[in-house]
Amino acid sequence: MLRRCAMKILIKNVYVITMDDEDNRYPNGCIAVQGDTVVYVGDAEGLPEGFVPDEVIDGCGMLALPGFVNAHTHSAMSLFRGYANDIPLMDWLAQKIWPLEDRLQPEDAYWLSMLSIAEMVMSGVTAFADMYMFMDQTARAVEHSGLRAVLARGLQGLDARSEQRLIENRQLWEEWHGGAEGRIRVMVGPHAIYTCDGNYLKRCMDLAEQLGVGLHIHLAETRTEVDEALKKYGKTPVEYLESMGFFNLPVLAAHCVHLTPHDMDILKEHDVQVAHCPISNLKLGSGIAQVSLLLEKGINVGLGTDSAASNNSLSVMREMTFAALLGKGINEDPTVIPAKQALKMATIDGAKAIGWSQEIGSLEPGKKADVMLVKCDVPHYHPAADPVTHLVYSGRDADVDTVIVNGKVLMRRRQLTTIDLERVYYEVEAIRRRVMGGA
Repeated sequence: MLRRCAMKILIKNVYVITMDDEDNRYPNGCIAVQGDTVVYVGDAEGLPEGFVPDEVIDGCGMLALPGFVNAHTHSAMSLFRGYANDIPLMDWLAQKIWPLEDRLQPEDAYWLSMLSIAEMVMSGVTAFADMYMFMDQTARAVEHSGLRAVLARGLQGLDARSEQRLIENRQLWEEWHGGAEGRIRVMVGPHAIYTCDGNYLKRCMDLAEQLGVGLHIHLAETRTEVDEALKKYGKTPVEYLESMGFFNLPVLAAHCVHLTPHDMDILKEHDVQVAHCPISNLKLGSGIAQVSLLLEKGINVGLGTDSAASNNSLSVMREMTFAALLGKGINEDPTVIPAKQALKMATIDGAKAIGWSQEIGSLEPGKKADVMLVKCDVPHYHPAADPVTHLVYSGRDADVDTVIVNGKVLMRRRQLTTIDLERVYYEVEAIRRRVMGGA
């Protein structure tokens, strides 16, 4: 039986920003990809002579970077983009979102996730962490689109469906962990302490331990969440979870807006990964996370968009800009969260947050070929300056020209190669009419 040779791609004439530990950059660089793996990154003259590409991509006038990582989202909530705006989080959930979610059918999640995936690819995202329902359908969308994802079934309890949700999370792991050519991983997803009682949280922990995976949870998102925890348990949400041993497992904690210094010490001690979602937190009036203090303590922070329902956009580029600017503004210190730090949060630190930094998040030989090319031959990148500064403070989603994941080109010159956008729009509009009607 003949084996097909791995596809070889050469990206040449490009300014390479590796995001590796040494912060190597190659102004006249190239990247060689074989199969799903980067085999060379460096100056053009250093390219191994024996490397003969099947495809050559000319990166003239572009930056090459590792793809962005969206460390927290709910992709199938794209249906609710632009719906129920300007409402506090708990009213938004209980009065607007949850009633409509009850009308969703499992197969809806495939098309709604595909819409979000298309948006993410077109804005340079190559990996995302997702928590929602009907996650097998989201997994199918990830498989078909070529993106990379860490998926968790959103878990709530106790109610009539609590046990079934745990079963679905286990089934998700059994069917999809390591699937889609290794592009899918699975976590366990307890929604929050206010939707899961203590016994149910322990059931989630037990499941994660059995499966050998981590936990993805919303944590300290609003002041109300903290106040209710103090009233009910005499502890902050972070202290409460620590008291039950929750942080003895790998944890990805979304938001972490309202933290005490002691909370931060706990997160640091247990190496909890934080997904900072500045725009969603602003739009819902939840507050502004003290990211500079988290970073000072050595806590790893990635960036997330949350859903298109609470953000209206799935742009990590935009989150990166807001993260940098908010940090400076609330601290009244322009040195806080410099551009380089913001880009790290969007790439290598985001990869670490979702537990994948050994394979993605930087451009290095041996790592997976998750690459984006960003046009810098546009007015807002001129006059010439540090390209990272321009990217963070001037960059736009439309600058993203090409996206490669696992060595496969998912977007070339702004054209998606694996997603039929017109079909996606048609299916999503049909879902909108059925579920939302005149809402």
